[in-house]
Amino acid sequence: MELKRVGSQPSMQGPEEWFTGTVRIDPLNAPPPPARVSCASITFEPGARSAWHTHPLGQTLLVTAGCGWTQCEGETRVEIRAGDVIWCPPGHKHWHGATSTTSMTHIAIQEALDGKNVNWLEKVTDEQYLGSGGQK
Repeated sequence: MELKRVGSQPSMQGPEEWFTGTVRIDPLNAPPPPARVSCASITFEPGARSAWHTHPLGQTLLVTAGCGWTQCEGETRVEIRAGDVIWCPPGHKHWHGATSTTSMTHIAIQEALDGKNVNWLEKVTDEQYLGSGGQK
């Protein structure tokens, strides 16, 4: 058994290639093979969001604080709030982040396939981010 005490793993800034705005990543767990599930707590400041991306085996998001948005390609942007759970199927192009006025934190859980758990794509433009409001 391995116990990781709170504060024992340093936070990191979300890389500019993968995110727009201020994003903090707090690693939670990334066990060695043969395990392939990893998870992190990610905080998006207002206006911050991920780039478009896919996951080879899907992703679960557990919103723990605040209010944010997520959108799948070709679908309407959806508001997400603390307590919501989102499942993104394998290969499904999507993005997620804070709203333009509120921060949002979620725990992201994903599995790796052949050592890769995400495929980063192009950044979400301001027009895409702000232009398709509404809820499903």
